[in-house]
Amino acid sequence: MRKIIKRLGIVILSFTAFLTIGYLTPRKWGNYSQADCTISLYIYNEGIHTEIIVPVKNEYFDWNKFLPLTEIGRDATSDYKYLSFGWGDRAFMLETPTSGSINPVTAFKALFLPTPSTVNVQGYRVFPQNKDTKCVSISGSNYLRMVDYLKNTFQLEAKGNKIKIGYGYGNNGSFYEARDSYSILRTCNDWTAEGLQKAEVNTPVWSTLPSSIMFHLNSGCQ
Repeated sequence: MRKIIKRLGIVILSFTAFLTIGYLTPRKWGNYSQADCTISLYIYNEGIHTEIIVPVKNEYFDWNKFLPLTEIGRDATSDYKYLSFGWGDRAFMLETPTSGSINPVTAFKALFLPTPSTVNVQGYRVFPQNKDTKCVSISGSNYLRMVDYLKNTFQLEAKGNKIKIGYGYGNNGSFYEARDSYSILRTCNDWTAEGLQKAEVNTPVWSTLPSSIMFHLNSGCQ
């Protein structure tokens, strides 16, 4: 019995060490700063979930042409200046407006079973100062790669339209049907990290925890 407990302890310690190394290890080493960084990109840390915040319009892309602003929230406004995108398990995101309302059954299914996903889009008239965010500067070409990544997250119907599931928690957001399945092997934070990699932003080897993503972000914005 002691041998079994000892071996189990070794396995747990080894696994913990492996995850810690992945948490602390960046995918890029050395000077990985980008040239011609004209776009500010923001990552929002909600505690267990991260989202990507982008400007509605700049010289490279106008999100209103892909996702009409008046269709995003109940307020039906076109005054949004920023949009946030978050991907995750559909049932979990629809049922969990706050971390205090987590359903254990839904959380278990999200972690251990491949489940349908959704993308949550929220609009902001001014930048959300009350959120835990970090900013990184990227080039225009890398921003367009991020745009393509976000656009490709949406599941489209036969005519190419986005499939709206329902409005979000407040008056400024909606849920849309998304591509790919959610599981412990590809979480909402892994989705964020993949998007950052498209934009040549450094990310950790193990990106399941939001704090690991925030730890490696080089916040160089003014």
